[in-house]
Amino acid sequence: MGKMKEYRVFLWVFLALLPVLLLRDFTPGNELRYLSIADEALRNGTFVTFYNHGQIYADKPPLYFWIIMAGKCLFGRHYMWFITLFSLLPAFVTVRVMDRWVEDKIESSHRYTGEWLLMTCGLFVGMAVVLRMDMLMCMFITLVLRTFYRMMRGEGNLRSQTLLFPVYVFLAVFSKGPVGILIPLLSTVVYLLITGRIRTVGRYWGWKTWTVLLVGCALWFGAVYAEGGKEYLNNLLFHQTVDRAVNSFHHATPFYYYFISVWYSILPWSLLLIGLIVYSVYKKRVCTELQKFFLTVIAVTFVMLSCISSKIEVYLLPAFPFIVYLALTFLVHYKWNRWLALSIAIPVAVFCAVLPVFILLVRQEANAYLSVPLLYVAAGVLTLTECCSLYLLYGRKSIDSAIRSVAYGLFLAVFIGAWALPKINGELGYKELCSASVEIAREHGLKDYYVWKLYRPENMDVYLNREVPIGASPE
Repeated sequence: MGKMKEYRVFLWVFLALLPVLLLRDFTPGNELRYLSIADEALRNGTFVTFYNHGQIYADKPPLYFWIIMAGKCLFGRHYMWFITLFSLLPAFVTVRVMDRWVEDKIESSHRYTGEWLLMTCGLFVGMAVVLRMDMLMCMFITLVLRTFYRMMRGEGNLRSQTLLFPVYVFLAVFSKGPVGILIPLLSTVVYLLITGRIRTVGRYWGWKTWTVLLVGCALWFGAVYAEGGKEYLNNLLFHQTVDRAVNSFHHATPFYYYFISVWYSILPWSLLLIGLIVYSVYKKRVCTELQKFFLTVIAVTFVMLSCISSKIEVYLLPAFPFIVYLALTFLVHYKWNRWLALSIAIPVAVFCAVLPVFILLVRQEANAYLSVPLLYVAAGVLTLTECCSLYLLYGRKSIDSAIRSVAYGLFLAVFIGAWALPKINGELGYKELCSASVEIAREHGLKDYYVWKLYRPENMDVYLNREVPIGASPE
């Protein structure tokens, strides 16, 4: 029972998201493109070089594509539930690592609240069910930084940690690219510098670490050169790194981008988390070594990512665990007050209005497809549970209970609403459209498919098992 209690958040979240894993269609953007790239690699017999309809796709390292390819080889087709596990399980590992990290500083009831805080941060839970490699990198970066902290404190088995440290760094790079090493390297070096320990940097970034990284990268890049040649290797090492960082050809945004996007990326807790951190820093309440390290990781991640030309919200994901748990170390020392309550009440009040707002939305012709009974039930449940959260917040004056109630309501609403996915998948992905096209082609003896004015239709080959001419019609 004790062990079961430790994993209750993960069990609740897994059950709540299970219908999403089983019923959701692949989105036509990145998800379907990743599947198409993996299929092309399997057809071509390539394993470290990837192409999207013949065009070099060196944007991402091989690890995530290997997972997709393994699923196709195991099951004969792509299954959402299998691939999503490699986003959801890394999210659970990340939460678990952060929970264990603070267990000697924060009592279990508050840590339970912290797990819910992180699992309900909008972009974090979103990346836990979306087919992307970002959550894998986030997990490995968290493991790197946790291992560094334990080595610095002399905790655990030093021999195993000196091996795990570079392995985690390499896996972070192998998941998403250079950010996987930049965040751990800069965060740890800056922390050692500001705490007067810079002379010990060799304990962490010494010969063993660089040997593992250099050998790993040499094997990877050597395989790339052997399989894809000089052009592919140049694209991987320079076009996808230097060009993106200095003058990005993709997602170029201003320096201050993340200082704005973080507010909506960690909803509904942005007022609470950012407010606690800013107030505590202003009042000079960053006292413990743990708090200083978490704050360093957050600051370095913000500044480093802001200096890179290419920016999207998800790139900030590795900072979220440290934002949540740094704020939690402050939250446990505050009693209920009107400002803390207000930082929670404002987003909760928005949730309370979900049902009436949903009713108004589905009356619009563009949103008519959402008029599914289960979605009304989900919206009603969310409104009801969040009203209960307001009662716990102001009637019982319990911050922890209110936060947990918000989380229960959100995941209960997701669980109910997700069963309506078969009714709305036609608006989310191309599976239904392709299935209907295949059936029509079979009935009329047609052999070719053509598309017009659809978003990234070239990746429909995942469903149609053939190339799809774009913007063309039969002569």
